[in-house]
Amino acid sequence: MNLKPCNQLKLYGLNENLKELIRLYINNKLPNKILFSGQKGIGKCTLAYHLINYILSETEEYPYILKDFSINDKNKTFKLINNGSHENFTLIDIQKEKKNIEIEQIRNLINIMNKSIFNDKPRFVLIDNIEFLNKNSINALLKILEEPNNNVYFILIHNNTNILSTLKSRCLNFKLNLTHIKSLEVLKNILIDNNKINNDLISYYFSPGNIYNLIHFLNENNIDPKENSLKQVLSQIIENKIYKKESHSKNFIFDLIELFLRKNYFIFNLVDYFDYLKRVNEIKNFNLDEESFFIEFRSKFLII
Repeated sequence: MNLKPCNQLKLYGLNENLKELIRLYINNKLPNKILFSGQKGIGKCTLAYHLINYILSETEEYPYILKDFSINDKNKTFKLINNGSHENFTLIDIQKEKKNIEIEQIRNLINIMNKSIFNDKPRFVLIDNIEFLNKNSINALLKILEEPNNNVYFILIHNNTNILSTLKSRCLNFKLNLTHIKSLEVLKNILIDNNKINNDLISYYFSPGNIYNLIHFLNENNIDPKENSLKQVLSQIIENKIYKKESHSKNFIFDLIELFLRKNYFIFNLVDYFDYLKRVNEIKNFNLDEESFFIEFRSKFLII
């Protein structure tokens, strides 16, 4: 099960958004600096890849199939983007084991933008997870956005977290969302086996990407997502200190704790309930020490 956005041949849930973006492109009204904002995991980056494929594959032998909202896997653009060799496409994203999108990545982008290409197709720069841009990276990026080259489109992916207002103001913001019912429909389409996860682990607030990442995270850590309840999953994560080796998944672990708190609100008095929710948000937002919180949380609520 590989749900990397660049590999998704079908678009689910955001079809009408794609049609609107294509309409803007056809009428020469597509902004050259676009911000896709919304909950992480609803398909914002997949939408970007489908828009880019539609435009770049227009004159190819196997162009984008708009009536099915799908990329033809024989598509030259699809193959080149996936092996990182399409001269009209550049991806910027946080690198594995890094805490930020580093300024060196933006400097490399500047170098790429200064190189000529040998076709007259538009060029696309896709920047995913822009909340991981640090101050230096943002300042360098702002200079590019202020005076973009001709026929270059920037698409920035924003996961509803705080970003610098000066960066946000440079782009036209497309706010994207899925209803819970639509999320379940998308999930049913992308998970061939719908029996992969215990219903106790599914939140009304989780996006399809959230649920996929949860399954992947648990499988990687030898926790059966079907046979374990939410309480059992949290017990194993904390007992085995998985949060220490999975630094990129800490926010995700805290989402599970918030889900536990909401599902078990009746065991708290009201003051304690809101206190725990507040502490979770403070640790997530201000990088406070989480280990003492995990130990306290486990001893108080998870040990039978």
